[in-house]
Parts: sequence; C-alpha cells; structure tokens
Amino acid sequence: MVQNNADKSRSWAMLCHLSALSIFVGIPFGNIIIPLIIWLLKRDESELIDINGKESINFQITFTMVLIITGILCMLFIGFIFLPVILIADLVFVIQATIKTNEGTEYKYPYSIHFIQ
Repeated sequence: MVQNNADKSRSWAMLCHLSALSIFVGIPFGNIIIPLIIWLLKRDESELIDINGKESINFQITFTMVLIITGILCMLFIGFIFLPVILIADLVFVIQATIKTNEGTEYKYPYSIHFIQ
C-alpha cells in the first residue's frame, strides 16, 4: 500500500513528538536531539512537520530546563515532590500531542518557552 504525502507528513510529525519519550528509555538528551534531527531533515517537506517539530523541540528544551532545576532542588529534598509530577506531565503532554498530530492538527504544548520560532 502506497502512503500519500499527507500520511507521511503526519507520521513524521508524530515521530517528532514520540521520539521525545526516548529520555524514558535512558537516552540522555534524546528528548531534544532526536526530534531536532527529524525536524531538521524533514521540515521543508511539510508545514505540519515544521510546526509540530518546533513545538516538540521547544517543549522538550523547557522540560529539560525544569528537570535540571528540579534535580538541583532534590539536593534540598524539595525536588523529590515535584519530580514525579514533572515526568508524568511530560508523558501525558507528549501522548496528547501525538494523538492530535495523528488527527492532522498542530498541538501547542502548555507551559512551553518558544526558543525556535
């Protein structure tokens, strides 16, 4: 079965979001690097890939910054309260983004700093 361009675009856009979960399988900074590579290679092929790739990267950079701050707060025993919440929120937002992208729409992550415009 031949996949049309819209299906391929949705698949690559979804992969931008899903690849961010690589941090949960032990790939350090994979949540930023893998979506960045996909976005850089495929952004010119589709506006959907471009928009969702940027959103994924921006959120994962924001998430990583919050994760580092929480790690520092763990030394003060405060971060242990926030760490599970942050990890679960990342998982939930990435799954929501993947579902929305599969439907062919763009997803705007909440609480995301837009480093890449």
